[in-house]
Amino acid sequence: MKLTITGGAGFIGSNLCEYFVGKGYEVTCLDNLSTGFRHNIEPLLSKSNFHFVEGDIRSIDTCRQVVDGCDVVLHEAALGSVPRSINDPINTNANNIDGFLNMLVAARDAGVHRFVYAASSSTYGDSKQLPKTEHNIGRPLSPYAITKYVNELYANVFSSLYGIETIGLRYFNVFGRRQDPNGAYAAVIPLWVKALISHHSPYINGDGSYSRDFTYIDNVIQANELAATVSSEVIRERASLYNKTLPADAPIDMVFNVAYGGNTTLNDLFACLRTNLAQYDQAIADIKPIYRENRPGDIPHSQASIIKAQRVLGYNPKYDALSGFEQACEWYWTHLR
Repeated sequence: MKLTITGGAGFIGSNLCEYFVGKGYEVTCLDNLSTGFRHNIEPLLSKSNFHFVEGDIRSIDTCRQVVDGCDVVLHEAALGSVPRSINDPINTNANNIDGFLNMLVAARDAGVHRFVYAASSSTYGDSKQLPKTEHNIGRPLSPYAITKYVNELYANVFSSLYGIETIGLRYFNVFGRRQDPNGAYAAVIPLWVKALISHHSPYINGDGSYSRDFTYIDNVIQANELAATVSSEVIRERASLYNKTLPADAPIDMVFNVAYGGNTTLNDLFACLRTNLAQYDQAIADIKPIYRENRPGDIPHSQASIIKAQRVLGYNPKYDALSGFEQACEWYWTHLR
């Protein structure tokens, strides 16, 4: 199988590239290196089954180049971060919607079998249902959330009009090795870990009661492999067990939550990270957080139901949040000092 992985030098993309190259897949990686890094894929550049293209999904010609001869696309490229999208909605839209549409068109024209894409838990917006189920969403609370929901709408239309199989994976707060702790829009876990290692007090937005379904990177890798490789026939058969009958001639178009199904408050997250890192440096145990106002666009609580992914894809996440935090802290302690 030949895979094209967009955003392949980024946090999630580079982990996917490393995994699939190691499994013997032919992998083409596309990244413009705006938020990804060459050093994330440096060990892969000498591999005969890995091909790196430095380019931008906003260029339709580049998109056509990287999907030529491809069987499955894993589309990870996007401008992440709710705050970034609030500060710069135009650039977020150009990357996350225009770039997404370019990749869909290129994949359609190249006869790509399946298009797997990074969707987002931000799509649930102001929905208060817990746990979140795929069929029940609310109103988006940020430009970023809007772009990720539009991705799902485009995937649905392209599937019904052109027959390309589409699978959206709604990621819930993914974390783990290679997640960048630097920059104005760094995610909470690498940002706090970096602060603690440097003996600085991390900022907690709000009173720390907001909660998230933190999802370790290896669970996300598993979900992508299943989404790329489970046959159409098996998906149709299993979907019927989830009260969604797919006709034999209907193209696959489904969205799945990708998480562990847990719930961790920001206060508990801070305590776990501090405890794990204090094993390496006892001084970290005495560091206390600084509380400040909530950020605009943040969802108060997020927890996924993963029943659909379990039943249809066979998803079986191995890492809960606590074991993931331990793995991540060990990696950052080795790589940040």
